Amino acid sequence: EKIAPRGMIDFTAVRTLAASIIQQYDVRCSGPDALARSLSGGNLQKFIVGRETSLLPSILLVAQPTWGVDVGATAAIRQKLIDLAEGGAAVLVVSDDLDELLEVADRIHVMFRGSLSGAFAAPFDRNEIGLAMAGSMPGMTPSGAEAHV
Repeated sequence: EKIAPRGMIDFTAVRTLAASIIQQYDVRCSGPDALARSLSGGNLQKFIVGRETSLLPSILLVAQPTWGVDVGATAAIRQKLIDLAEGGAAVLVVSDDLDELLEVADRIHVMFRGSLSGAFAAPFDRNEIGLAMAGSMPGMTPSGAEAHV
């Protein structure tokens, strides 16, 4: 639904969209007119992911999309990312949660000390990715790392 036809905000459409996101992502708040600052971190995270995915973008970059949200919301968010990708969107997920990456990604790259690994393709070998995250890629030394898709 268009919320700004001809450059003018349609506040009824905004409230309708907000109510839909609140219901779909189980955002705990007083309603579609609630201020963002009144939401807990997890509820704000759920709302933002819902807002962005509802736009059906052709490209979406998310960082730590399920950080701080409950198990049910985590599953819903991950499924929405998968649905967007299956619908043709390019979805780039930056996360240090390997389980999340293994669930939503079709390719994983590991960044370690500024160097990017080659692509790991599904089906994934958890041990191989874990070694890369620990710096066991050619020319690298072990230390902390993050995985990126």
